[in-house]
Amino acid sequence: MNEGREDEQQRDGVPPSEEDGFRASFYALLSRLLVEPPTAETLDILRGLEGDESSPIGQVLSTLAKLARATTGESAESEYTELFYGKGQGGEVLPYASYYLTGLVYDKPLAKLRGDMQELGLAHAGKTGEPEDHAGYILEMMHRLIVSAEPGTDDARQRQFFDDHIAPWMGKFFEDLEAAEASVLFAPVGALGRLFVAIEADAFKMAA
Repeated sequence: MNEGREDEQQRDGVPPSEEDGFRASFYALLSRLLVEPPTAETLDILRGLEGDESSPIGQVLSTLAKLARATTGESAESEYTELFYGKGQGGEVLPYASYYLTGLVYDKPLAKLRGDMQELGLAHAGKTGEPEDHAGYILEMMHRLIVSAEPGTDDARQRQFFDDHIAPWMGKFFEDLEAAEASVLFAPVGALGRLFVAIEADAFKMAA
């Protein structure tokens, strides 16, 4: 899977390991799908995904590619809007850490994230007016931590960020996205996120 981003190909001129490049591409793709409605380019990326039947994540990739081939840009945008924004009264799924951890938006988890962002030198992507604890932004931050790390030196930063800002809630968010009534294309997106977050959690535990 490859989105063609230069920062996935190198960190300060040093190519990432194959494993880190693979991880970074998943974080980037999931972030892209959550931050804004799927563009024509995004749908083309999804249509080109290659899965297999040998693993749950391979099966989900195959399903996502198949659905993307049958999805128009208009229907993808409509689904995204219904899921995350609804009709002026909020969407079916609220993709914010604060909401999942406290039941409120703009709450303590957002303040904690902002403090950690300052320490890590991470900036708000600024693509929309959403708060920093939006799932798409958090995934993009993790992507940046991976591609900017010196090989073998910054695993602790990634693990801490994952434990603090992804592990406590994002698996449940992806479960909700997968099960949402409005989810068609986004049902396998939710399944992909759920599986990937679980894989990352297991990998960090094993490396600890």
